[in-house]
Amino acid sequence: MAIRKLNPVTPGQRKASLPTFAEVTADRPYRPLTEASRKRGGRNVHGHITAKYRGGGHRRRYRLIDFTRSRFVNIPASVRTIEYDPNRTGRIALIEYENKEKSYVLAPEGAQVGQKVMSGPDAPIAPGNTLPLSKIPPGTPIFNIELIKGRGGTLVRSAGSSATILSKEEGMAHVRLPSGEVRRFPEDCSATIGQVSNADHVNVQLGKAGRNRWKGRRPRTRPRAMNPVDHPLGGGEGKSAGGRHPCDFYGRPSKGYKTRRRAKPSDRFIVERRK
Repeated sequence: MAIRKLNPVTPGQRKASLPTFAEVTADRPYRPLTEASRKRGGRNVHGHITAKYRGGGHRRRYRLIDFTRSRFVNIPASVRTIEYDPNRTGRIALIEYENKEKSYVLAPEGAQVGQKVMSGPDAPIAPGNTLPLSKIPPGTPIFNIELIKGRGGTLVRSAGSSATILSKEEGMAHVRLPSGEVRRFPEDCSATIGQVSNADHVNVQLGKAGRNRWKGRRPRTRPRAMNPVDHPLGGGEGKSAGGRHPCDFYGRPSKGYKTRRRAKPSDRFIVERRK
């Protein structure tokens, strides 16, 4: 994927950039594998705001992604299209199995129409194939990693991300995640070979506030610009620093404050903390 810079004919386009979408081969999704996605504007079932600064945005349909890849084990599939998904940063691929069943999967970097992909313990080590960690050699880049066998990939799914298998011992695989954390996974959990597509996503510049509104993100007011009744950092004459350590709306420290619970059960799987 490449990045296209816009001509500075308006203030909003002066620093804006867009992906070229050169790898995308379809202009609309496969309708049977989509469902309606209702917007809630950050409100819960009682109508109370639980996530601030949400609302509006373009209408979307959710693409039903197969994160498990366990329906048709050891059956080759062919990539039919590479598509844009408004619900995630990476691209998705529509694959068709030999029995004519279709499904959406996360597209690896460099995926092409007509490429063969497969899942299962007998699949070859090739980008886009899903295998148990026990079958993947150390040093191989992987993504879409399962935490619990059969529940589908939950880690390393954003654009351009990948993890690396460092070693294996006692039925556990040591994997270095994109954050730098080294974590142990059961070897019977599955992962997909390669790197998530759309690696240039980090280089996209929005250029104007309106593009955030298209995504359903409303403007955020700086705490220092609020009144004391609205935020702990509000008030003061001029540009006051607030007279206290940075905190959030509820008064919790917002810089360097550790939010992970002590003695969390999953701590035993962490070999090395993230940087």
